[in-house]
Amino acid sequence: MQKRIALVTGGNRGIGLETCRQLARLGFTVLLTARDPNKGNMAVNKLVNKEGLDVIFYLLDVTNTDHIRAISKQVEQQYGSLNVLINNAAILYDTWQHAIDPDLEVVNQAIVTNVYGPWRLCQAFIPIMRRNGYGRIINISSLGGSLHYMQEGSTPAYSISKAALNVLTRKLAAELQGTGILVNSIDPGWLATDMGGPGGRPIEEGMRGILWAATLPDGGPSGGFFNNEGKPMPW
Repeated sequence: MQKRIALVTGGNRGIGLETCRQLARLGFTVLLTARDPNKGNMAVNKLVNKEGLDVIFYLLDVTNTDHIRAISKQVEQQYGSLNVLINNAAILYDTWQHAIDPDLEVVNQAIVTNVYGPWRLCQAFIPIMRRNGYGRIINISSLGGSLHYMQEGSTPAYSISKAALNVLTRKLAAELQGTGILVNSIDPGWLATDMGGPGGRPIEEGMRGILWAATLPDGGPSGGFFNNEGKPMPW
């Protein structure tokens, strides 16, 4: 049986690191990517040497188009396919800003990383998935990206970028109907990570929705926004 391959962006810490761990425990070969090679290799060494998992480090800054081109070529040459792409890397939970007077350069930084990064990765890997007739793309979103819950003007960069990521999920899913590729947004909830802070739930509890979306059977839902239990969330 051919080994399943999963790629996780921002895999050196937090949600990304735990996603790599849990996917590897399910039998995936996991490509843990990070923009800092030292941090990425440290994370991989922990998962491989201490836990015996099949995890490999790849350098990837999601804002660097050369990195994206290089990794897509490497993955196709070395593995022939990519089964799962998890767009996790994100920046700027800008609690200090408000929509009426934000630093738009900060907003732009969030858009470049949180929207264009996943979009470019999808552009790079969807052709590989299409050739193999299979793919699962998971965009890590947030309650902050739900229009239903936007009742105040704080975190404009983060919220707008996550709302845009949800739109990307819908658009890609619509275009990929019938190809065997499923695309969904997942909100893992408030977790105790570097970005989420110490008040969140244990990070292990935030994995259920991600793992569910990564292992959906053929004919499963696509173009949805789901919570950690795999239940639909309001857009």
